[in-house]
Amino acid sequence: MDDMSAESLLAFRSEKNVTLNARDERGQLTGQLTVGPEAVEAQCQRLEVRSRDGGRLLFTADEEEVIMTTEKFTVTGSEGAVFGHSVETPLIQARASEDLRLESPTRTLTMEAPRGVEASAAKGPLKVSSRKDLILESTEGEILLDASTVQLGSLPLGVYTASPGQGAHEQAVFEVCVCPSGKIYLSPAESSSTCQAMSSICLWS
Repeated sequence: MDDMSAESLLAFRSEKNVTLNARDERGQLTGQLTVGPEAVEAQCQRLEVRSRDGGRLLFTADEEEVIMTTEKFTVTGSEGAVFGHSVETPLIQARASEDLRLESPTRTLTMEAPRGVEASAAKGPLKVSSRKDLILESTEGEILLDASTVQLGSLPLGVYTASPGQGAHEQAVFEVCVCPSGKIYLSPAESSSTCQAMSSICLWS
């Protein structure tokens, strides 16, 4: 220990480490703080970090859990935060003016809730895209498409024989045909239905 005046800091110096021990009335070790050249280690039942005035608990750790009560917890590492198991929180929110992404690079991404899952975009479009099949399934309810315009893009056009004097490029109105498999295709609207039960589109669906 260095000899310093009353107004100076109290400094402990050691070539290895400095250890502070706390013992109870029976002499049993109850807490230990070790400051070493490679790490600072604390052995105790409960570790607390408080604000400057001592009134606010900022960080606490015991054998059961670790609690941080600061208003913001920031992770600045390039890889972000890694959790070995689950994360429990009422809200996941991006910083102001930044997009929020939920990504599973190698496996699936699943959202489940016993009382329903809602995805909404209050001020912009809601886009759902898939490289392979996109399946909408409801086992006990219905699938409702409710919009001022419902458009089914890129539907295949069935083979048909145009009316005399009418080319395919002049056709303006089509009817929607449904194959037994459920596949939908377009066929020209005529005075009677032009849907074909044995359409090549249905046979190859």
